[in-house]
Amino acid sequence: MTTTVNVATPGGHYPIHIGTGRLDHLHESVPADVTAIALVTNPTVGDLYAKRAIAALQKSGKTVITITLPDGETYKDWQTLNLIFDGLLQNRLDRKCLLVALGGGVIGDMVGFAASAYMRGVRFLQVPTTVLSQVDSSVGGKTAINHPLGKNMIGAFYQPIAVEIDIDVLHTLPEREISAGLAEVIKYGLIIDAAFFDWCEANVAALRALDPDAIRYAIQRSCELKAYVVGQDERESGLRAILNFGHTFGHAIEAGMGYGEWLHGEAVGCGMVQAGALSAATTGLDADSVKRIHDLVQAIGCPVVPPNLGTERWVELMQVDKKTEGGHLRFVLLPKIGQAVVQGAPLNVVRDVLHKTAVPVL
Repeated sequence: MTTTVNVATPGGHYPIHIGTGRLDHLHESVPADVTAIALVTNPTVGDLYAKRAIAALQKSGKTVITITLPDGETYKDWQTLNLIFDGLLQNRLDRKCLLVALGGGVIGDMVGFAASAYMRGVRFLQVPTTVLSQVDSSVGGKTAINHPLGKNMIGAFYQPIAVEIDIDVLHTLPEREISAGLAEVIKYGLIIDAAFFDWCEANVAALRALDPDAIRYAIQRSCELKAYVVGQDERESGLRAILNFGHTFGHAIEAGMGYGEWLHGEAVGCGMVQAGALSAATTGLDADSVKRIHDLVQAIGCPVVPPNLGTERWVELMQVDKKTEGGHLRFVLLPKIGQAVVQGAPLNVVRDVLHKTAVPVL
């Protein structure tokens, strides 16, 4: 059975297909006028699924080339991005080609950014293979690479033509990757759907075990909520910023520790615990809710204690954040579970939260 969630934004309307065996049906999302297809993946995912993906794409009758990028957040940079352009140009793909992103968030972000720039814009298809990319990064058209001074600071809003989510591929993920992805799942409950957060609390064991019914519902509901938000605000001028709950702290962890040391979802999960503490100090989030956030992040298997990068280093890293305006830090905060606001926080309060939540430097 395949479930379809539709995304409607000014930049494009497209379906998200969610089901088992979707990897064998990728040809169904290939437009008839495509001249050639470039499948972009990494060695880890490629060894597992590239042959199936290529076989499915070839059912469209199009030529398929493969571009393999090195694996990991460390390689989400200009040099690696250029490998995509090298492959496209060497194989003389034209502006009616289709790029296919087979992998997690790093692959999806880079392929989307490459598609936005190659010949000033070509089509691309998202085939996410991690929990995190299936529920978050593949949906909504955010594409980017990292810069040493900030995560995802160079990129474009560029929508895919479709998202193909095959739940079966999750069974080859390491447990750590599953936990990291579930952080983004519970985020949706925290910012917009309190009942979904309750459901996540009640089903945390089933989610970690990838119970078919539980994980399908979690992915579907996450995609529905994200589709709603990006449909209201594609380019993050208002409502969409709430999707960054925990990310201001999380991105600082990733940049401060070095990209790849913590998985993105791990950093976001820990960042949500910190954002909960900051919410208690600024927007009146009650102590029980702060504890619920901490306990569920811990229950899904993500870290709940951030590294101590040094308070001033924390502040410096957080100031390189897309929500910062005029040099003033802005955070996604919770007045209560299921409701989020974007606002500033006094620097002395932020420093106090950092001091209380981070472990001492050894």
